[in-house]
Amino acid sequence: MRIAVSGTHCSGKTTLIDDFVAAHPDYLREPEPYEWLEDGEPFSDEPTVDDFRRQLEISVERLTSYEPGINVIAERSPIDFLAYMLALSDLKREGRDCERIVSAAELAAEGMHHLDLLVVLPLNDRDGIIAPDAEDPELRDAMNDRLLDIITDDEYALFRSGSPRVIEIQGTRSQRLRLLERQL
Repeated sequence: MRIAVSGTHCSGKTTLIDDFVAAHPDYLREPEPYEWLEDGEPFSDEPTVDDFRRQLEISVERLTSYEPGINVIAERSPIDFLAYMLALSDLKREGRDCERIVSAAELAAEGMHHLDLLVVLPLNDRDGIIAPDAEDPELRDAMNDRLLDIITDDEYALFRSGSPRVIEIQGTRSQRLRLLERQL
């Protein structure tokens, strides 16, 4: 099964994936796309649409390399980067470029077709995950809102084919793992 775990930064993605891979060593772990960036391609001091676009490209490239039937779990999905791009615009950190958004949505749709399951970790007060101020809480919240809107409204037609299946997971660390394991 090809799984991606989506959520804004500091939402518990890495912890859930660590726990899942420890319990399911037959799964390959696909790291966050920024880990594939070469030393010559650092992020800007402040994240930009270009930074997120490059990660979107890497995410899609990596996901398309996995054939159906392989067991892989990816940290982030293509829609994460579309959500970050839209969040930057919402926060007026970058202007909205409709062509770039449409292009990013088309690319994200291509990548999403190479997933069987999308696990979404929405922010909430009950899970007790607190991000330090250095993690840009404004962008964290804006991305979370955009991610949930993209999934709920599907205005970019990312889920119309029925693939991937989408589940939201909340709860304690052990509850999250159990909820994910039920989907296997």
